[in-house]
Amino acid sequence: MFYLSKKQLKEEELPAGHRSPDWPSRLAQLAEQARNPSLKAFYEAGVVAANTPISEVPLVAMDFETTGIDASRDEIVSIGLVSMSLERIRMSESQHWILKPRADLRDESVVIHGITHSEVESAPDLTRIREQLLETLAGRVVVVHHKGIERKFLDAALKRRIGEGIEFPCIDTMELEARLHRRKPSGLIDKLFGQKPRVSIRLPESRERYHLPHYPAHNALTDALSCAELLQAQVAHRFSPDTPVSTLWS
Repeated sequence: MFYLSKKQLKEEELPAGHRSPDWPSRLAQLAEQARNPSLKAFYEAGVVAANTPISEVPLVAMDFETTGIDASRDEIVSIGLVSMSLERIRMSESQHWILKPRADLRDESVVIHGITHSEVESAPDLTRIREQLLETLAGRVVVVHHKGIERKFLDAALKRRIGEGIEFPCIDTMELEARLHRRKPSGLIDKLFGQKPRVSIRLPESRERYHLPHYPAHNALTDALSCAELLQAQVAHRFSPDTPVSTLWS
């Protein structure tokens, strides 16, 4: 384990163009606008101040399995949640739901996540677990690997059910990997031949770089756990427990 110098830490934490959102103010604004009671309660729970050290931030890792990759027409079929901090992962508080989507469960998605038509047929709609989900997320910063899935799909799913979407602060472990690996200068040979090798920032390959154990992919609960462990490793090796959450969230 090592920590970067203050100069290195500044370069690592604040890549060019990075602008940290003012999530406390945004959630307060959304709380005034929300009409649905459970969504309003979620926003009213707020979030920690931007300068809070990441070691003091309440976190929850979240992962979805879906019917496809287009949030405008596909739906969530499974949700995994894992409560965590930098020091502990509380699997005893984890939650895992299989849901009945309002979109067709296509054969190609079944091959990926293994959730079958018979399983979703007897599963609840997201509406049934919405309040429990929002209560678990309330007041916490959500940890994901590729926020384009969890943010977009939950926003779209709620719009279809209650007529209101959702916004929430995320720490995206994929984006943290991209900060490091997608801005490295190419080697001399690559420059000479015009090649731009790219390091994979997918969850399994990212975990491998930190020597984390291999887990089977495409189970929402296991992937949420994988994401939680990855964030712990990223902070331990590249940041510091004192890193302000504003340098990590988006």
